[in-house]
Amino acid sequence: MTDATQAPALPDHLSIDPRSPHHVAAVFEHDIGIRLNDRERFDVAEYCISEGWVKVPAGKTVDRKGQPLLMKIKGRVEVFYK
Repeated sequence: MTDATQAPALPDHLSIDPRSPHHVAAVFEHDIGIRLNDRERFDVAEYCISEGWVKVPAGKTVDRKGQPLLMKIKGRVEVFYK
C-alpha cells in the first residue's frame, strides 16, 4: 500500500451491519480477510479477536425482521488486509 491510501488499524471487534456500534465503515473500503483456526472464512458477519469468536449466518434462516440468524463459532481469530 502507498502512503496516500493508508488503511486504518483493524479493530478488535467488527461487524458488517451498519446499525451495529461495532461497524467501522473506513475498514470496509479495503479488502480484509478473516482466518478462524488457520482456515480462511468468507462468510463472517462479525468477529471479536480478544474473545476468540466469529458470527456466521446459520443457513438460510432469517429472523422476523428479515436479518439472517447468526451462530457463534469459537476459536483463534486472525484478521488481515489482503
